[in-house]
Amino acid sequence: QAVNADAFMEFRVLGKGGFGEVCACQRRATGKMYANKRLNKKRLKKRKGYEAALVEKRILARVHSRFIVSLACAFQTKTDLCLIMTIMNGGDLRYAV
Repeated sequence: QAVNADAFMEFRVLGKGGFGEVCACQRRATGKMYANKRLNKKRLKKRKGYEAALVEKRILARVHSRFIVSLACAFQTKTDLCLIMTIMNGGDLRYAV
């Protein structure tokens, strides 16, 4: 079944990066919480990051681990590529040490 931006309700920003930001979001149909990584298409094109974004999508779709987020779904809007991932508490591992 096709998924688009209307299927999710966004909450607060969890983090920002060079290509976009990660927001907490909730699936309207189920109420389940996810992390939405929005990659800005203009920034990806300007910095030649399309290939890296597609590789990241392929890896996240294949990996199933308790320690790595997995890809629930992916879609695009006019301005962004969106990767919907499982949300994990605790944040980035570099701050855990």
